Amino acid sequence: MLSISAAEVDKALTFPGLVETLRTAFREGAVQPVRHHHHIERPRGAASTLLLMPAWTDFHASGGADGHVGVKIVTVSPDNNAIGKPAVMGLYLLLDGVTGEPQALIDGQRLTQWRTACASALAASYLARQDASRLLVIGAGALSSFLARAHSAVRPIKTIRIWNRTRANAEKVAADLSAQGLPASAADSLDAELAEADIVSSATISTTPLVKGALLRPGTHVDLVGGFTPTMRESDDDAIRRARVYVDTRAGATKEAGDIVQPLASGVLQPEAIVADLHELARGEKPGRQGADEITLFKSVGAALEDLAAGIAVYEALKR
Repeated sequence: MLSISAAEVDKALTFPGLVETLRTAFREGAVQPVRHHHHIERPRGAASTLLLMPAWTDFHASGGADGHVGVKIVTVSPDNNAIGKPAVMGLYLLLDGVTGEPQALIDGQRLTQWRTACASALAASYLARQDASRLLVIGAGALSSFLARAHSAVRPIKTIRIWNRTRANAEKVAADLSAQGLPASAADSLDAELAEADIVSSATISTTPLVKGALLRPGTHVDLVGGFTPTMRESDDDAIRRARVYVDTRAGATKEAGDIVQPLASGVLQPEAIVADLHELARGEKPGRQGADEITLFKSVGAALEDLAAGIAVYEALKR
């Protein structure tokens, strides 16, 4: 069994390559049981979350004789940020699809960063304008630089602005991206940046909406990544009203994502108004962007299929 570090995951993957891997995965499908979501109370500080996310190759759909089984074990501990550690920790276990033999134990935190960012970029390949060049990233956590690089792999991004409540953190992310040759800088005014962006990519655990729909200009694509519970919300009702709404998976987003759950509950969003999920977009069953002035909104909560596809890609690359 291979033990694969974060650095080895980085070596094995590219952003354009993983976007296409995920496109194929959503087109072909996989078996994804409902993930286990456990709330862990602690005597001090915010509660943590334990997620168990299994998936395996859909043998019937693929017609293959072999395949893989995978499971990701993730913890989300919001207080980690205060001690300089990522809120999300995890491991990914990849197994032989026939024998169940362990094949690889992969750094789950890094795998999650790659697949989450590339799922957003996959959605943007259908939903963002072809000429989208100004990217706003909201939040300066571990995922922010991955989102900036992933969106830059599918659209001609010329300006990257990073906004965070603590400006010093935004400056650090911008400096890291600049060192990699990307045109990034820290932003002061979130409202001003929302009014200028072609793509807004938000990765926070906020319970108060940060993306104000009234400020979005025609043609903007909104990418909501951070909120993963019904109480978390990154966009307001105006954003939902003005946008054509898309999700990574209907089952996940309509149960777990506050940006979808809350508008559904209030009647601001009707279930039939969710235009498509990534399966339907990848298969060409539903339309993506229909015009240059449309506002599009994509909400992801993560899918075990994404981890499985990315895990297999890492394993195959390093096995060679």
